[in-house]
Amino acid sequence: MGLKVGVLGATGYTGAELIRYLVNHSGVEISWLTSEKFAGKKISEVFPQFRKFLDIECVNIAKLAGLDEVDVAFSCLPHGTSMHFVSKLLQKGTRVIDFSSDFRIKDVETYERWYKVKHAYRYYIEEAVYGLPEIYREKIRDARLVANPGCFATSVILGLAPLYSRGLIKEDSVIVDSKAGITGAGRAPSLEQHYSECNESVSSYRVEGHRQKPEMEHVLSNLGEGKANVTFVPHTVPISRGILTTIYTRYKEKGAEDGLIDLYNQFYIRDSFVRVYKKDKLPSVKSVRFSNFCDIGLGFQEGSLIAVVALDNLGKGASGQAVQNMNIMFDFPEEEALKSPGIFP
Repeated sequence: MGLKVGVLGATGYTGAELIRYLVNHSGVEISWLTSEKFAGKKISEVFPQFRKFLDIECVNIAKLAGLDEVDVAFSCLPHGTSMHFVSKLLQKGTRVIDFSSDFRIKDVETYERWYKVKHAYRYYIEEAVYGLPEIYREKIRDARLVANPGCFATSVILGLAPLYSRGLIKEDSVIVDSKAGITGAGRAPSLEQHYSECNESVSSYRVEGHRQKPEMEHVLSNLGEGKANVTFVPHTVPISRGILTTIYTRYKEKGAEDGLIDLYNQFYIRDSFVRVYKKDKLPSVKSVRFSNFCDIGLGFQEGSLIAVVALDNLGKGASGQAVQNMNIMFDFPEEEALKSPGIFP
């Protein structure tokens, strides 16, 4: 009998990607799936790619109390909604990996200011572990509640963590430009995601500050000696999936560039899903699509460091990372169901 797993919100993009990983996992058994829109339909009817892999019926989330107990549940519900069902699961003794932002930010007032939602479960925030294995692996092992990081935040934190850990960055010098595919906006249709609206176009948004900015700054501040300040601007590009993040910063020590690639390699020496490129090589989205890898390349320009980070927003930016966290929590090999290269072309 494998590890029993449940998925809340299974028919969005992250839910479908999560199931794609889980059906190839040798140690899990998917016990139930919830969906509001597709309750009563088999998951293989909603997503035909799962025929002969998984044919169970999606149920309405209102029936959560009557569903079989599971060892771990993944919540792919939106912020503000997820917290209520996470609380119900924790009270039943279920360990939870939450995809929403509801438990990522430790300061409640900061969460409420950025997300415009009153937090109803403050007592779980302190308990929650930020689910970035490369930094919090040991805490994740014993966690009851893992707050799966945001996709943009994952790219920025992994791109900067080695520098902050050594105190090498000049204060207030970090500027980040991230370009993401349209699946990052979710599966529910909106005008901006229509093909004729987004095709052959690149657009920026939330230049006043993106909601994932506080989690980036919180984690990086904990790694460094003072408060991290990140100027972050996201852009939407007309691709289905993937993120390319370009980070511009200035370092404190003259000539530091000579050892920075070695620093990154050493920092991520235990992390099989972070790949640091050699000098003069930079990653692209096509190298990481449909994978759990995060690729990092470094460049230098007149005292500035440019870090280029590529990951799949549905893989390492969401569902792949969630499975990686589950593997750590339940003593599976960390690479189980995840160790496959990106799909090219």
